[in-house]
Amino acid sequence: MGARRGGCRSRRGNETATGRAGTCVMSASGSASRKAAPIVVTGGSGFIGTNLAESFLAEGEEVVILDNLSRPGVEQNLAWLRKRHGDRVHPVLADVRDPGAIETAFVDAKAVFHFAAQTAVTTSLADPIADFEANARGTINVLEAVRRAGRKAPVIFASTNKVYGALEDVRMLELDDRYIPASEDVREHGIGEARPLDFCTPYGCSKGVADQYVLDYAKSFGIPTAVLRMSCIYGPRQFGTEDQGWVAHFLIRALAGEPVSIYGNGKQVRDVLHVDDAVAAYRAVLAAIDRVSGQVFNLGGGTGNAVSILSVLHEIEKLTGRPLETSFSEWRAGDQYFFVADTRKLENRLGWQARVRWRAGLRHLAEWLVEHRFGGAPILDERRRVTA
Repeated sequence: MGARRGGCRSRRGNETATGRAGTCVMSASGSASRKAAPIVVTGGSGFIGTNLAESFLAEGEEVVILDNLSRPGVEQNLAWLRKRHGDRVHPVLADVRDPGAIETAFVDAKAVFHFAAQTAVTTSLADPIADFEANARGTINVLEAVRRAGRKAPVIFASTNKVYGALEDVRMLELDDRYIPASEDVREHGIGEARPLDFCTPYGCSKGVADQYVLDYAKSFGIPTAVLRMSCIYGPRQFGTEDQGWVAHFLIRALAGEPVSIYGNGKQVRDVLHVDDAVAAYRAVLAAIDRVSGQVFNLGGGTGNAVSILSVLHEIEKLTGRPLETSFSEWRAGDQYFFVADTRKLENRLGWQARVRWRAGLRHLAEWLVEHRFGGAPILDERRRVTA
């Protein structure tokens, strides 16, 4: 979750983060500085949080960005938001593990999106206690802050498909470049919300605990809540790593001319979803919170965007116009051979659809990375232009 970085001072006397240019990028932000009840986004400098915050800010909303800036690159996202939207962005440097530090961020919130988390399975295996503190305790700290504020602001939580476990009972067929379920129903629709929970790895456990607490706060305390169990989200403003954000990570490695290491054999299938579609889903849930409170939705690209890792790597080679050096290592604990979200509940109840097809979205992300990480260097094959 990151150590504090020195530089500027907040009104409460705490150290706040300093950007690479030495300018203060975060400060404590009390409700007195806000002109209207804000939307609070925890982890709001992260990939999905930034894109969601941008969508609300573009419509004139006040947004509190609660983040500890622990993930490399996220300071750039916050600086981008502040440059575009000025004083309607209210940064709060705080860690969700510290209830006293975050409480004031929620006092006048009209809605809360909770993304702040430890996001890597490998990290959870190396330090299960830190993973629990960030994901389970951090989530209940957020819920308690909202409850104590007394406004019953809706809380929408970013959960994960890992709460369904490794899906070891779903029989698979192995093809040349992918796994597919033997069940025709699972092939056609994916994994639905009725699937029994099966927490696996400390990460799956901590997110699963948080997932269930969020749902229970609707029952026990009447706070409007909803949970989105996400598949693989990708898109602009993602700074992917080997352990999390694999689509962006593979693109970054390929664009830099560096080799890629794959856990397992690369035939694993995931339903990748462009962040624009993810943002639309979160907003649709908020808009309908009065009738979907206490419910869970699976969120992913669905069967239309179900791709194997090998297929994505092949498409990246087409985008760059050169072969990609790959190596293979042991499977990660709890890794699913196949996960595709059954998104019919989102589609039928909220009218949501995944609109960006995966090849177009991959190209979109590649172009963004070329411009923002590689200085606009001509490293894409221009013949491979596609549209969403």
